[in-house]
Amino acid sequence: MNTFNLNRLLARCMLYLVLIGFALYFIAPMVVMVFASFKDVQEIQNSSILAWPQNPTLAPWRSAWSTACVGIECVGLHGFYINTALMVVCAVTLSTIIGAVNGFALAKFRFPGSTAVYALILFGSFLPYQGVIIPIAKSLAFLGQTEGIGGLIIVHTVYGLPFTTMFFRNYFVAIPQDLVKAARIDGAGFWKTFWYIMLPLSVPMITVTVIWQFTGIWNDFLFGVSFTSGESTPIMVALNNMVNTSSGERPYNVHMAAALLAALPTLLIYFLAGKYFVRGLMAGAVKG
Repeated sequence: MNTFNLNRLLARCMLYLVLIGFALYFIAPMVVMVFASFKDVQEIQNSSILAWPQNPTLAPWRSAWSTACVGIECVGLHGFYINTALMVVCAVTLSTIIGAVNGFALAKFRFPGSTAVYALILFGSFLPYQGVIIPIAKSLAFLGQTEGIGGLIIVHTVYGLPFTTMFFRNYFVAIPQDLVKAARIDGAGFWKTFWYIMLPLSVPMITVTVIWQFTGIWNDFLFGVSFTSGESTPIMVALNNMVNTSSGERPYNVHMAAALLAALPTLLIYFLAGKYFVRGLMAGAVKG
């Protein structure tokens, strides 16, 4: 083996070692959580955090799901799953459809001020959550949606529009304009062209926006804690309330099980559809 090939082999080995090290660094907290969620409190206190459970039990998972105290109510997390699922499905659907319509209009139709409109929409994607809390609170108060999931659906739909519009606009720009012209010649208007031609072609970008919006909305805490309370809170706020409710000897096993339950949908999304997310991005999310 010559010197050049030896150097390449060493460089590749170093690269893999670095990547494996980073992978272990990021996976370690998850391993600790999983191990702790199957132990009882005494075993957690008397063993290493990386020790395999000696007597695995599902009791912490059952408690986190149905009996652990969330605030003053010992009802577990299962009810808050319904709140969050309803919020996510509605907000993701609305923001994806409206973003697709916006992207189509901005990509294939030129009108006075279209560039300025797109620039303003893009500006919305850089606004931090903290900078819009007060305007959102006043708007929700005006609409009478300050204490429930309905207000969060509105908030996440509107806040997600700059991202979904940008994704679809950049994707539609890469689609030949001749398709739109041909549809016009055949008598199709804006909506028929969108529903029957552009939308079926945008499946990769729909996947990107659904995953993007789903993970962002499911994991949101600030909007949830600001605009909901009691039984109407989403899962991440309920998880925080569960941890802060505990007093005395903390049931870390229950907390770890609850955290894993709260994170499970987003983990499944990335495990099952992560490759489609990357493919969608490569198909045009960063073009234009």
